Amino acid sequence: MVSKDRIKLEVKDLEIRYGSHVALQGATLNIRENEIFGIIGPANSGKTSFLRAINRMDEMTSGMRVKGTLEFNGKDVSQWRNLYALRSRIGVVFPLPVGLPMSVYDNVAFAAKLRGVKGKANLDEVVERCLTRAALWDEVKDRLDSLGSLLSGGQQQRLTIARALSQDPELLLLDEFSIAVDPVTTMRIEEVLKDLKKEMTIVLVTNLVQQARRLADRTALFLAGEVVEVGKTKRLFGGAATDQRTTDYIEGRFG
Repeated sequence: MVSKDRIKLEVKDLEIRYGSHVALQGATLNIRENEIFGIIGPANSGKTSFLRAINRMDEMTSGMRVKGTLEFNGKDVSQWRNLYALRSRIGVVFPLPVGLPMSVYDNVAFAAKLRGVKGKANLDEVVERCLTRAALWDEVKDRLDSLGSLLSGGQQQRLTIARALSQDPELLLLDEFSIAVDPVTTMRIEEVLKDLKKEMTIVLVTNLVQQARRLADRTALFLAGEVVEVGKTKRLFGGAATDQRTTDYIEGRFG
């Protein structure tokens, strides 16, 4: 039995709908402090909708409705009166980079300023630290004043990761972060994520099954709007899954 103190996110009977379409139903699981929690499954399984619900993006998405319990630090996310306070503790990186229309420096410093970091020296430290963690500092340190939109696609995605880290989040949600990133950079970021879990909890949605195997402490299979199975990654990938659908997906029989 996992101590309540170690549960960062607890989900019970979560249902997500878009109009009459059910994207996810009956989802029950917990995500623990300082773990990388992997979520795998084919397209349209409810993975991205799950991340959107955590960050209350249903309030910005037409027709999206969320029911059930979704507790962050023991408090249902729907009960947070200050939505900015919630989102400042939850960093999100989606598949395609969305840079702010400002310099590389300001893309990273923006969130730090919002959370009260003042003084150029302090902001400089945040920018360098976050860009370094996102495996980008060495490539952009001499052009911090350039527009972030002028970076390559892979660099822009790493800039998005740096911006998420600048919030100093407790929970980092990554949705297919490596789609726009080359394999070498992907491996560099994976090493960063292994180190970051000492400081935060990471939820990793990925279509790359082997990425979940490399990174995740525990993994969940989402399939057709259902959480099929949750278990230790070594167990699931070691042939000891309790649901045959998990084994079939991991071994590439469908997806």
